[in-house]
Amino acid sequence: MVQAPEAPTEESAHPAAGATRAAVGGQARPPKPRRATALRRDASSNWVGVVAAVALWELLPRLGILPAEYIPPASVVLPTLLGLLGDGAFWSDVGATLSGWAIGLALSTVVAVPLGLLIGTSAHLHRATRVIIEFFRPIPSVALIPLAILVFGITLDMKIFLIVFATFWPILVQSVYGVQDVDPVARDTARSFGLTRREIFFHVTLPSAAPYVATGLRLASALAIVLAVTAELVAGASGLGRSILVAQSAGASDLMYALIVVTGLVSLLLSAAMSAAERRLLGWHQTHRTVQS
Repeated sequence: MVQAPEAPTEESAHPAAGATRAAVGGQARPPKPRRATALRRDASSNWVGVVAAVALWELLPRLGILPAEYIPPASVVLPTLLGLLGDGAFWSDVGATLSGWAIGLALSTVVAVPLGLLIGTSAHLHRATRVIIEFFRPIPSVALIPLAILVFGITLDMKIFLIVFATFWPILVQSVYGVQDVDPVARDTARSFGLTRREIFFHVTLPSAAPYVATGLRLASALAIVLAVTAELVAGASGLGRSILVAQSAGASDLMYALIVVTGLVSLLLSAAMSAAERRLLGWHQTHRTVQS
């Protein structure tokens, strides 16, 4: 005998109501975010790598595999690093390096982003500027240090000039690519709904290009701190780079390595800050959405 189908219950007919009652009764459990678990797992792996690197740094000079007079063990360098934290001259050097990084990156961003968006929206302008961009982009900023010293002297302006030249091109190119990668279907749909060119730019083009611009800024941030320290090392501008050079000349290898570690930590913190800002500002983008089970 074929049984008649059961009448749907209120929960099956209205699953939202059943879910609400379950939540009120304490039965429901919120979904666990997979992203948080993945982040904790990645953080644990990172710390394991750091501990292993420090252990190797300590053991290799101690065992004589590396010359301890040139590469002192971590137990010698790290106390020197902690001692720098109470030195006012050290913080002045950190501020000098970060000021060059910030001013140079800000200037290149203010110029490169609008120019890249403009070039990306015009095929004629893109063709006209392609050769110029491809000519200047591969030129290393270090090769311009003699010119920068000749024009600006050993000043903050010299450092800013080198940083702007190095960081301008990745931001510009990423901005151009971001505009050119806008989905033409989305643009045509917006046009069919009667949006003006200005509205299409702000509601379709700019949001689509934003992830590309953010990537360009992250790349440029790393280049900026590298160029800041390089200019200080080579040209003697004030900052962490010059302090590293002075420590090397004085034979203070522990101080030299402590300052090198500081530059690495500064770069790491800047990279983390840029990534956090990108996740916060572009949380709506699919690459930054929290995946939940």
